[in-house]
Amino acid sequence: MDKAYLFLMPLVAVALIIIPLAVALKRKKAGKPVSIKKSILINACSFIGCMALMICIMPAFVGAEAAEAAEEAVDGLAQGLQYIGAALSTGLATIGTGIAVGGAAPAAIGATSEDEKNFTKSLIFVALGEGVAIYGLLISILILFS
Repeated sequence: MDKAYLFLMPLVAVALIIIPLAVALKRKKAGKPVSIKKSILINACSFIGCMALMICIMPAFVGAEAAEAAEEAVDGLAQGLQYIGAALSTGLATIGTGIAVGGAAPAAIGATSEDEKNFTKSLIFVALGEGVAIYGLLISILILFS
């Protein structure tokens, strides 16, 4: 099978899945009785059949290009994992910062409203929570540039 027809496979799959529903709708508009169970069963069988057919046919197309792509994938995988590591370190650190500041800031506001001398102490606790995000950003910079 030629690779030019590869893009048609999903279109055929969608058509085979939609045809039973279209037939059921056409019968309903014509006033003929429609069995919902039968329509759903035909639709599910056509969907499962299309997916099984695509699972069986797609490796033939992918296998020819797999050797070429494997060499490029090693470098791409390493770089992709590097980006994922950097994103996770920054993302999780900022989530932790949000949780820390979400608890510390209202407490700081409450302490400051009771006694204004507590402002500097409260500010330190809020800043400590925000320091976690800076550490996460530092780790992600180290991951990206090492």
